Amino acid sequence: MVVFLSCSSLSPFFHIPTFVTKPRNKQLLCNVPSFHQTTLQSTPLSTNLHKCFSQQKQSQSFQEQEQQAFRFERLFSNLNQATLKREPGSLTSAIFLVAGTTVGAGILAIPAVTQESGFLASTVTCIICWAFMVVTGLLVAEVNVSTMCDLGSGGVSLVSMARRTLGTVGVQISCWSYIFIHYALLIAYIARSSDILTNFLGIPTWESATLFSLIFGGICFFGSQRFIGTINGVLVIGIISFFAALVVVASGNLHLEALLKANFQAAPMSIPIIALSFVYQNVVPVLCTNLEGDLLKVRSAIILGTAIPLGLFLVWNAVILGTVGDNAMGLDPLQQLRSTNGTIGPIVEVFSLLAIATSYIGFVLGLTDFLADLLNLPTGQNRPLPYILTLIPPLILSLLDPEIFFKALDFAGTYGVLLLFGVIPAAMSWSDRNSNSSSSVKLPELVPGGRITLLMVLGGSGYVILSELFENLQHL
Repeated sequence: MVVFLSCSSLSPFFHIPTFVTKPRNKQLLCNVPSFHQTTLQSTPLSTNLHKCFSQQKQSQSFQEQEQQAFRFERLFSNLNQATLKREPGSLTSAIFLVAGTTVGAGILAIPAVTQESGFLASTVTCIICWAFMVVTGLLVAEVNVSTMCDLGSGGVSLVSMARRTLGTVGVQISCWSYIFIHYALLIAYIARSSDILTNFLGIPTWESATLFSLIFGGICFFGSQRFIGTINGVLVIGIISFFAALVVVASGNLHLEALLKANFQAAPMSIPIIALSFVYQNVVPVLCTNLEGDLLKVRSAIILGTAIPLGLFLVWNAVILGTVGDNAMGLDPLQQLRSTNGTIGPIVEVFSLLAIATSYIGFVLGLTDFLADLLNLPTGQNRPLPYILTLIPPLILSLLDPEIFFKALDFAGTYGVLLLFGVIPAAMSWSDRNSNSSSSVKLPELVPGGRITLLMVLGGSGYVILSELFENLQHL
């Protein structure tokens, strides 16, 4: 059966007729009640969320009709406000955005927290953490697109998602957790990048921190989606290039027998830092908007975009742990490697700067989108206020005394990340999937397993949080 899906925006200059078929094996389906007309609400935004109408013959009685499922190519179209031409998001740029946001400076800290458990045990831990974070990211995407359908608005952030699914209490928890994690990590990124630039350029710390914030904050504010995607792609390619050079130089004294160490009892202690290293969910709402609500592309971007950092983490961990061998003194393996090989230092600094820059861009985009939604600002327009609130406070705090935030970063990894990107996505998805609202469009579930999967995510997050809390209380 062929169905004509006529999509018209509020703009008289924009009209796209789309032909959609309905085979049974389609994956991206949107359940629409089988009335003569079903309408997705629309608001006059620059994203031009369309009113979509479907018409079909009723050959059976109303009681016998089943819900018909239609495949939507996209929910809306991103338009250039100047030319009124569609600017669809690129899947490649989306993959680079996810990969760049994930590959932060945290990759350098992984060997320090995995050396006690060994390579084999830490590899299993990394894969489990990766799978967990992929699932929670897909849950965020699922709820985000569902919320855009329900509200008839693009550019939906975690605020609207939590308000729709979890109510006032969920909004408060989500907001404070989100802001805390982003500010803490942005402060760390600025502090670390200013140290690197100060060593390279010989300028004061405040100048290097301001320069870094202005350059990459300006790219986020003034750049288009395509330009930011290109910059991210270049940075990710640079990361992979310097990473390859780092691996080649560091693997000269690789001892394969050192990789056979496995202490699974020590593996759980590394979960908070590894989970923090896989954070990318903050850019998922931006991803869904850029890709126009196309769930197939969003799922591909999340899986492929996080698979790149997973490969880098595993290779990097193998090279470092296989080179330094036994570390009876408990020193940082990277620092130990630097002391034995003078070539490693400059390569690590450049690699760190590129990794921080990609993560900084992703976190700035995520936080500005969040603040714009929190302040009820129009979507599709870069307003100065969210960028001022995103860029200025971390810059000032990093210059005052960045040391006071190191404990906050550890706290963010254990409690903030697993709460915000573990418990809350599963809770939102649970509420969204079991909603009885007849006005909500039932989208396909990106994560299979139903309630069992959601319970596993909730249980895993809660177990790690409570275990770390109990251990910290014992040390008081």
